[in-house]
Amino acid sequence: MKLFSNSVQSLENALAYSSLKQKTISNNIANVDTPNYKAQEVSFKAEMDRATLQARRSDARHIEFKRGSSNIEVNTKATTSYNHNGNNVDIDKEMAEMAQNQIYYNVLVDRMNGKFNSLKEVLKGGN
Repeated sequence: MKLFSNSVQSLENALAYSSLKQKTISNNIANVDTPNYKAQEVSFKAEMDRATLQARRSDARHIEFKRGSSNIEVNTKATTSYNHNGNNVDIDKEMAEMAQNQIYYNVLVDRMNGKFNSLKEVLKGGN
């Protein structure tokens, strides 16, 4: 029996994405002065594939829906160079992305807490 359909699984996947993105951004910031270091980024397409709703065919004549990818990918941005030492980390961009990702993560945690608080209230009988 599923208590929350796929919503908890979707939130869990989004939290995993956000956590990996935070680690990747932190790694980029830590290597801002490392010669020839190339910044990395988490693939947005993989997250979009993960976030799409899984549709079910109710009739064999309906169009088949493909399942989204379950892997989050980290890609290296190897084609650019911003600094004289071959490094391509843009510290301002990384800091802005880190702040945005932190807000996203906090929203996901709040939503997950809401799901579990709802379950707790139901189990207590709503009192």
